[in-house]
Amino acid sequence: MPTTTRPQCREMNRDDLSRLQLKKLNRLLASLSNHPLYAKSLAAHELPLTRLDELSSFPLLNKSDLLGKHPGDPALLFHLDKNHYRRFHQTSGSRGWPMPVLDTADDWAWWLVCWQYVLDAAEVTCDDVAMMAFSFGPFIGFWSANDALVERGVLVVPGGGLSSLARLKLIEQQRCTVLCCTPTYALHLASVATEHGVDLSRNSVTRIIVAGEPGGSVPAVRAAIESQWHARVVDHAGASELGAWGFASSDDSGLHVTESEFIAEFLVFDEASGSHRPAQEGETSELVMTNLGRHGGPVIRYRTGDIVRPRWNHDLPCRFVHLPGGVLGRADDMLVIRGVNVFPSSIEAIVREVSPSAEFRMIATRQDEMDQIRIEIEKTPESSEGHAEQSSAVVTALEELMRERLTLRVPVSLVEYGSLPRSEGKSRRWVDQRPQKLS
Repeated sequence: MPTTTRPQCREMNRDDLSRLQLKKLNRLLASLSNHPLYAKSLAAHELPLTRLDELSSFPLLNKSDLLGKHPGDPALLFHLDKNHYRRFHQTSGSRGWPMPVLDTADDWAWWLVCWQYVLDAAEVTCDDVAMMAFSFGPFIGFWSANDALVERGVLVVPGGGLSSLARLKLIEQQRCTVLCCTPTYALHLASVATEHGVDLSRNSVTRIIVAGEPGGSVPAVRAAIESQWHARVVDHAGASELGAWGFASSDDSGLHVTESEFIAEFLVFDEASGSHRPAQEGETSELVMTNLGRHGGPVIRYRTGDIVRPRWNHDLPCRFVHLPGGVLGRADDMLVIRGVNVFPSSIEAIVREVSPSAEFRMIATRQDEMDQIRIEIEKTPESSEGHAEQSSAVVTALEELMRERLTLRVPVSLVEYGSLPRSEGKSRRWVDQRPQKLS
């Protein structure tokens, strides 16, 4: 029987952890002397590095640096001959065309090591049965989770190609104890269950591992999922080009960075001057990452675009840096509206307080050089008693909470039930209709 992998690095003190990171970093750098992205930087440094802070002299890496010249080209990270790679995936394409990402057999094994931290956080054992509510297309999504669960000895139930109702029935039939999906899809499944009279309180799911969106660490979103499923939400964070880098803290208040496999930097940027500085304890900053185990696709000082607040000084049993609230938003999604910084995740948290499972979307526009935002939310189903009054009350409550929490007037309008798009992958609730600035 497969044995459970139990990573032993979570309780390391900061000095021991830094020594482990430096050892892994030097091993990685020694293999990259001919890498097209890093050869020039490496030539300017004497290897091996003797201190971790020497990494800050390497240039930052942006997503635009990774893109091939044509759609379908693998990211420039993947420097080995193609016959070295065994896994093909591609990014979701939410920031441009889908970008192919590749993994060697060793790289894929490293992904599974990273996922063991997530599974430990969810207290998954070989006695569990896991439903993968995921289409298993080329988007990496839960592919690595699937293989990590299998390695742990879990019975995995694939949900690809099934309707939401069919997945709910399969969860019940197979007595699944773990559900893997996006936060959006967990809420959508709950909505389908209500529509078809499926009582979620009677199923066997006790943990829902979510990824792909920041909602798993947003209290209102977590509460909305947990109240309908009667199960604990376990957050996770990762990126196709980077790896599975984060897992839920023991108190479910946010994420830990898996620092045994990644070096995390937290930088505050002044975009006007192009300069940056390290963030202080708890300061809002952008997460910059270096992965340490993906030698076939190494990322050094990659600007993730994720906005977080790091805490090194905390009392949690895992000593890795803690990110309260998880990923708070995306740097490129932030709007400044009448002097107020607004992230889509903040708006979603407010919506979920008022309407836990209603479908909605946020639409960004620009008028007279000023960013604007409005919300469309679906009406309550006509099958619900008093649906018209409920829908009107939702609009009123949302507009009042936006004024109270964001000190902004955010218009909310109703659209017909079922008219907004659904997705089992990353949601498309953020619609940017602002004209593109010319470079």
